[in-house]
Amino acid sequence: MSGIVLAAGRSTRMGAPKPLLPLRGEPLLRHVLRAAIASRLDEVLVVVGFEADRVVAAVGDTGHQVIVNPDYLDGQASSLRAGVAAISPRSGAVLVLLGDQPEVSTAVIDAVIAVHVGAGAAIVRPSYRGVPGHPVLFERCLVPELLTLSGDTGARDVLRRRAGEVRHVEVDTDLPPDVDTPEAFAALVARWSSG
Repeated sequence: MSGIVLAAGRSTRMGAPKPLLPLRGEPLLRHVLRAAIASRLDEVLVVVGFEADRVVAAVGDTGHQVIVNPDYLDGQASSLRAGVAAISPRSGAVLVLLGDQPEVSTAVIDAVIAVHVGAGAAIVRPSYRGVPGHPVLFERCLVPELLTLSGDTGARDVLRRRAGEVRHVEVDTDLPPDVDTPEAFAALVARWSSG
């Protein structure tokens, strides 16, 4: 099973590329990759775009494969397509993680995988105290549909069209926030400093 970490977006409001924002002395992206590498995933691919060389150098080698998306300005779907196109042909499913959600845990990743393996669900996603979130797992048969996506909505269109096929995994924690604004990053740093 393949895991794709989407880290190719561009943020000009944060003062640095989001994947490189410092969190406990490490780039934010490294925390996401650590959770993915420690999980049951067979391979982890990280899709980079904006300042790709700088991101790759800062994150280092954690056992992941790097996919460079030259079309990252076209939106999140272009990064998802780049990652999906690069997964192993042996992979029976693909799990999509966001590179700006360092509070997604290995336990949640493994719980999503376990439901897919146990129930054979085509789409599996966690529900954090009733709120759907990431990571989202897609069965291999949905890869052609993922490869047609465009814009900045990621796989939301597929999830909307196939809402009846989504199996939710209940998680008894709050939804891990995206780090999309300086305020969200400051709140994340404060949580991690007090914990």
